[in-house]
Amino acid sequence: MPTVVITPEVLFGQQGPHTDMLRGAGFEVRFPHRGGMTEEAETIEALRGAAATLAGGEPYTEGVLAALPDLRVISRWGVGVDRVDLDAVTRRGVAVAITPSSNHEAVAEHTLALLLALARSLAKNNREIRQGIWTKVPLLPLRGRTLGLIGLGRIGQSVAVRAAQFRLRVIAYDPAPNVAFAQTQGIELVDLDTLLSRSDYVSLHLPLSPSTSGLINRETLSRMKPGSFLVNTARGGLVVEEDLFAALQSGHLAGAGLDVFVQEPPSLSNPLLSLENVLVTSHMAGVDVQSSLDMAVEAAQSIIDLCQGRWPHHKVINASIQPGWQWAKV
Repeated sequence: MPTVVITPEVLFGQQGPHTDMLRGAGFEVRFPHRGGMTEEAETIEALRGAAATLAGGEPYTEGVLAALPDLRVISRWGVGVDRVDLDAVTRRGVAVAITPSSNHEAVAEHTLALLLALARSLAKNNREIRQGIWTKVPLLPLRGRTLGLIGLGRIGQSVAVRAAQFRLRVIAYDPAPNVAFAQTQGIELVDLDTLLSRSDYVSLHLPLSPSTSGLINRETLSRMKPGSFLVNTARGGLVVEEDLFAALQSGHLAGAGLDVFVQEPPSLSNPLLSLENVLVTSHMAGVDVQSSLDMAVEAAQSIIDLCQGRWPHHKVINASIQPGWQWAKV
């Protein structure tokens, strides 16, 4: 009986449709002794003997993979694979699947929540009232302002549809945009410099890769519209945090909403946490009660499909291994 280890902390010890599906397909389901694995040694210990993982944010490095010769599938609870060495898994014939249909709406809702909270000064107003301060300062609208989306994939598209209901003008930059979607939704596609200079609100929706790492830095921040806001619900590594701190402290940016950091959880000494115009959340944008369950079910289904000889197209991201791939190693 092949073993699936379920590692996301949110699913730790949780029984549900995903575990029922896996057991019904003949898998033994196992949970690690602890959640939140970040080191190679603890990852290896937790996953030893597993044929597949319903994977969280643990590292899948060359060293981890070498110690797990039975591993055939890494099915991510989510869409980020920056903790997976894609070259190494592909060389070893390990399929890596994501859950593209499950959490984009949750991230979009969280993105709009951060935008609204920043524009309406919710955190500051709440704090001041509790301190006995009762002021009425004109707040910022969303309507009639410009939202710039850096990335127009599944999440960016979900944000765009919702932003239109707030009467935001939406412009977008994407290296490979969905032109048909943009035209249908009335979204103007622009280059990055144009987006930064025109946007009152900039929201990041790109994956982290060598080409996007540090995309938001001193130079690009200086090209942002004075008094604008930055929201990041994608990956912390897209932003050079010390440069963002400088832009916020100087007043060039009015504020930032950050769900992600370079180091997670961030150190309490991270200077961004000292700024009142920064609103932070704990990398939770894609996780609500519905998306959590949907991601677990979608990830479990990919494992079952692969085991039973079906290839889940548009979910396996290292599709080059498909020719000749089979569950049992030859």
